[in-house]
Amino acid sequence: MDVTVVIPTLNEEEAIGEVVEGFAKRGFRVLVIDGNSKDRTREIAREKGAEVVIQSGKGKGQAVAEAFEIVDSDILVLVDGDGTYLPEEVYRLLEPIKEGGADHVIGNRFASFEKGAFTRLNLIGNKLLNMFFRLAYGVELRDLLSGYRALKKEVYKSVELTKPGFEVETELTVETLAKGFRIVEVPITYRKRGGKTKLNPLRDGFRIGKTIYELMSRYSPARYLYIFGLIFIIAGLISGAFVVYEWFLRITHYLLAILTALFIITGVQLIMFGLIADFIFRSNVEFRKELRRLREAMEVEGKGD
Repeated sequence: MDVTVVIPTLNEEEAIGEVVEGFAKRGFRVLVIDGNSKDRTREIAREKGAEVVIQSGKGKGQAVAEAFEIVDSDILVLVDGDGTYLPEEVYRLLEPIKEGGADHVIGNRFASFEKGAFTRLNLIGNKLLNMFFRLAYGVELRDLLSGYRALKKEVYKSVELTKPGFEVETELTVETLAKGFRIVEVPITYRKRGGKTKLNPLRDGFRIGKTIYELMSRYSPARYLYIFGLIFIIAGLISGAFVVYEWFLRITHYLLAILTALFIITGVQLIMFGLIADFIFRSNVEFRKELRRLREAMEVEGKGD
């Protein structure tokens, strides 16, 4: 299978040479999408054997989306240029795809990370965001924000990326799941980065959390409706409890009682609409999976003939 390694960069002169060389000497085509670095990132990358493209826009998400348009290989490997990931571990990500067990493979950094690779704030933030993702989507992923990934051509050519910044890993994961592709995690090593980080833990953490919530409508509209439905039902139960309490004190609240009923009815209806939306969405995902299975089976038969 033809593999291209894509590295989005911005001022990574301290580590980019080692990263590019590590993949190039193993025979991989390396494409660097550079966000107009002010240091020697582009020059070093070229010297070590990478093809360099100057990014047309700004942000990691935009760089990744641009790379998806340029590359046409069977598999695309996405990796950061800061030296935190080991090039020799790329085979761990490629194996599940080559064996036919996955369409998108994520390297799980929490399996083995060096001391100092995460600050305490980053580690806590990552854990909270991963927990929020698992609760919101019901998908058992442990490292949603990993920057070391391998994707089949069918995946990276079909996902729609709209987030320009560090939310790209979240959007890429949700898009993969929403389109019915298979995601697998593999353990990898995570090292302390070279150079200064561009990630702001609080600002970017908030954006990523906001993205996880917003993308629920893309992955599962039902979950989006369930939340609002529960809010209305809880509001109805609270106001209803107040009405009943006051009634025992011989104080009546006719208008509040009507509002209570409206809250609960609206909440139940939203949940019912969510169930219907979930059924339609799941049916659509399963239909896409079945189409892919049939296409793959036909391709195998064609090769056999």
